Amino acid sequence: MGWVVTIDGPAASGKSTVSRELAKRLGWHWVSTGAFYRGLAYVALQKKIPFDDIPKIIELCYSKEWSVEMTDSKTKVLFQGNDVSELIGREDVGNYASLISHHSEIRKALLDGQRSCSMGNVGLIAEGRDCGTIVFPQAQAKIYLTAHETHRAARRAAEEGQAHESILAAQKNRDEQDSNRKTAPLQVPESAYVLDTTHMSLDDVVKKVEFFVREKIPV
Repeated sequence: MGWVVTIDGPAASGKSTVSRELAKRLGWHWVSTGAFYRGLAYVALQKKIPFDDIPKIIELCYSKEWSVEMTDSKTKVLFQGNDVSELIGREDVGNYASLISHHSEIRKALLDGQRSCSMGNVGLIAEGRDCGTIVFPQAQAKIYLTAHETHRAARRAAEEGQAHESILAAQKNRDEQDSNRKTAPLQVPESAYVLDTTHMSLDDVVKKVEFFVREKIPV
């Protein structure tokens, strides 16, 4: 396994944008581990599998109908040969993903695929909700991004073209689910660099994160 940097945090805290830009600056690979859960959720919704039918969802984890691939600019999710990467960002998919992520059997079924992203000689930036605590606990640098909930909701509403109020309500529900689940809850990893991005520009956030990483890792 090469160098690994983890970036965790709640929804719309800037994890994906920051991690992509950091990977670009370092010339490393980038993966969103949440894409595994969102991909699984999207496929389950397409197949109309209820979120509480855990055996069927676990079986779906190993289905060859869908896969997750890393590219230079995004974590790509394929379903039946089609790129559905943009569709997994929908709020309904995120809510379903949050519900099924409570189950340890599902998390275990997806873990090997997530960890395999670090194989090779190129460093990896991994972003999600439990990258620094569960997926890559031995990562050389860990970062936790956060922002005020109203600011995060405004970001997501602008991205999806939806009402701020509905996004905020759904986001609060997901934050509560992710923080209070028994298995791999959303939390600040030990020794992580915590950064509140509420009043920061993207460039400022990336600069601070990059400085922290370069202090930790000889890149």
